[in-house]
Amino acid sequence: MTFPVPTPLEWREAAQKALKDLPIESLVHLDADGLAVRPLYAAASGVQPLSAPRPSDADGRAWDLRAPVEGDDPAAVNAAVLAELEGGAASVLLAGAVLDDSEPLRRALDGVAVELAPVALDAGIDGPDAANALAVAAKGAPRAKLRFHLDPIGAFAEAGGSPRSVDEHLMLAANTAQRHAGAYPEASFFLASGRVAHEAGGSIAQELAFAAASAVAYARAALEAGMTLERALAGTVVGLSVDQEYFDSLAKIRAMRLIWRSLTRALGWETPAVIEARSSRRMLAARDPWPNLLRLTAAGFAGGVGGADVVVLDGFTTASGRPEAFARRQARNTQLVLMEEASLGRVDDPAAGSWFLDSRTRELAEAGWAEFQMIEAEGGVIEALSGGVIQPRIARARALREKAYADGSAQIVGVTRFEDADPRPASTEALRPTASSVERVCEPLTPIRFAEPHEANAR
Repeated sequence: MTFPVPTPLEWREAAQKALKDLPIESLVHLDADGLAVRPLYAAASGVQPLSAPRPSDADGRAWDLRAPVEGDDPAAVNAAVLAELEGGAASVLLAGAVLDDSEPLRRALDGVAVELAPVALDAGIDGPDAANALAVAAKGAPRAKLRFHLDPIGAFAEAGGSPRSVDEHLMLAANTAQRHAGAYPEASFFLASGRVAHEAGGSIAQELAFAAASAVAYARAALEAGMTLERALAGTVVGLSVDQEYFDSLAKIRAMRLIWRSLTRALGWETPAVIEARSSRRMLAARDPWPNLLRLTAAGFAGGVGGADVVVLDGFTTASGRPEAFARRQARNTQLVLMEEASLGRVDDPAAGSWFLDSRTRELAEAGWAEFQMIEAEGGVIEALSGGVIQPRIARARALREKAYADGSAQIVGVTRFEDADPRPASTEALRPTASSVERVCEPLTPIRFAEPHEANAR
């Protein structure tokens, strides 16, 4: 059975009739980057097809299901890590006091085959110390899949300063990478992440640009430390956020592959991007955490369909404290259902061929590249942060989103709409108190939650 294909003019006439007194232009929306999202995309609109698949499967799986585990007690962390791996996770992302030294980290990884299950770190400005601890704990196994995730730029941006100058921290990270590159040929070293821009309320283009500019900074520092460009780029993981706006999130991942392709060509060594997509924290609610399960499912969908190599979903209670075993299991099982029951990874690039998604991908890539060029023109990401160039641009993007939630043109399910007057609580583990004595040298990109001011009013 065939159906008639309307012409753009026929569609416009039908749409105008449905809109009644509203103009057809009311269906066009501008995002925080000033990009227009139109109501209709078709071959007639001149959309050029593109392909941006993930380069390979994750040892027979569509992507690497990475489970975040944070803790201070080595025995408790070890029990959680083993439960994650036995329950279906392929790798773990560690944070907390267990990263402070090699001995607690070794006990936390007891029984973990690091040659099979990658171990990634989330240590902030203390990344080099944690990397050294992990290198010792891995006992020099040459096939160990270590993911050091050194990201002093992200830590500096979030805090607005660092214990030493950020340039010193950058070179310390690069020298740490160079020191371990020979012993661990399958390791990755740097995390060029745009998440700090996203979590501070930034737009998609700003997040893409921050990640690209960080990658350039790490490549330059690695070359200065004696690494080859090939090893530096191959040892860099790109970090992006995915949230409940799954079309934009998956287009963002695809756009990053286009940016990375251009970036590595410009640097002189083309290599495919390795992208770690982690669920957004700014989208989470604290007062009523249960709708977060839906948001995290949408984020996981975006990571899988968008072609991320690694997907990390936080627990649905993360906005209130450290997730307990139940929340971690929900995050893990969400990915397992998406991967093994929904079979999202069976197609290399399922978004390819969609006029809307191909157009959105290309527009985001171009906007991200323009933002990246602006940062580079300022002397690089560190200079742009120190000079206060990036922060006000992110503040403007954040203000646009906050205004949309305030005037009702955008909604947060369970917070600004369909609010549960008596939400059921969910238990969490207490967070370890942290005290920062870092002297600020620039305006920090402080993480936010869009739901927080509305939750305060609800109380």
